[in-house]
Amino acid sequence: MIPRTVFDADLDGFRDSVRKFLQQEAAPYHEQWEKDGQVSRELWKKAGELGFLCPTMPEEYGGVGADFRYSAVIMEEVSRAGLSGIGWTLHSDIVAPYILNYGSEEQKQYYLPKLATGEMIGAIAMTEPGAGSDLQGVKTTAVKNASGDHFVLNGSKTFITNGQLADLVIVVAKTDPKEGAKGTSLLLVETAWEGFEKGQNLNKVGMKAQDTSELFFQDVKVPADKLLGSMEGQGFFQLMAELPAERLQVGLTAVAAAEAAWEWTLDYVKERKAFGKPVIAFQNTRFKMAEMKAEITAARVFCDRCLELHLEKKLDIPTAAMLKQHTTDLQCKVMDECVQLHGGYGYMWEYPIARAWADSRVQRIYAGTNEIMKEIVARSF
Repeated sequence: MIPRTVFDADLDGFRDSVRKFLQQEAAPYHEQWEKDGQVSRELWKKAGELGFLCPTMPEEYGGVGADFRYSAVIMEEVSRAGLSGIGWTLHSDIVAPYILNYGSEEQKQYYLPKLATGEMIGAIAMTEPGAGSDLQGVKTTAVKNASGDHFVLNGSKTFITNGQLADLVIVVAKTDPKEGAKGTSLLLVETAWEGFEKGQNLNKVGMKAQDTSELFFQDVKVPADKLLGSMEGQGFFQLMAELPAERLQVGLTAVAAAEAAWEWTLDYVKERKAFGKPVIAFQNTRFKMAEMKAEITAARVFCDRCLELHLEKKLDIPTAAMLKQHTTDLQCKVMDECVQLHGGYGYMWEYPIARAWADSRVQRIYAGTNEIMKEIVARSF
């Protein structure tokens, strides 16, 4: 086996603590959360107390100042355990970094400590009913009033992770509707404000415990000082700058999920008998398991190298796109093969592989569809 040199003994100890926490505080309740359509707020608060939320945030903003490897460990352990309802990754490693990287000092001081403790739960609202991967096609508007002291936000969003639980949403909107990318801005919007409405919790094929919602804005008054960035029109460029990190996160979770599925399947084919012998005794099973092991190992090496590049601030847009496309395609392939090797039991919801198979499919869609990833790579030639 190829050792993972990106992590050290301290991170191995941290991984153990995260794994134990998830086994005790999340795994026993995840089935109920699937029925509820969301995880409990209590889990968020407990995670905040232990420093599992926003670990990379500087101490002055409520974090512990850890490097991104600590976030990677949390992502991998949540994914490995099949706890797809837990939306910490988006909260800690997408929403919080936008505020840290582009927010005013006042915004950082006010929001980041609340995100780190779990007092506030964060979301980001990009996708619209008529605009998915095409961020330039956003129709939601945020136009300043005559006095210039606030924006008036109107529009709708869909497929928003953490949408039901969110207290704070970074909203992608057109502050200059006449412009394309140059007219796009990001706004910090609190869900308690008048005119902000949460729609239904969407009934998805997988990720049943993840609250994924429609959001509606009807003349929401957003104070002018809630603009993210020094001036209007910076939103599209802020999004482009942060997307490589988001795609790395998808890759990390994809490989961890594939590794877990392979391990579950190995245990199953060793125990399950067919025609009087264990399923692993058949050459087809052994060859399928060997093929998947080789592909997962290669993906793990690629993913770890991208993690190293991100730590060095050298992960570029095409490489992140290749990682996202390759690892999520592989994740779906592995899940399908593992379901097949489980036979009829692989299609039963009580088996982890069935849930993982259903959960995996969306990975090829969000953070930019894999077709968009290929286009990004092709444009870099």
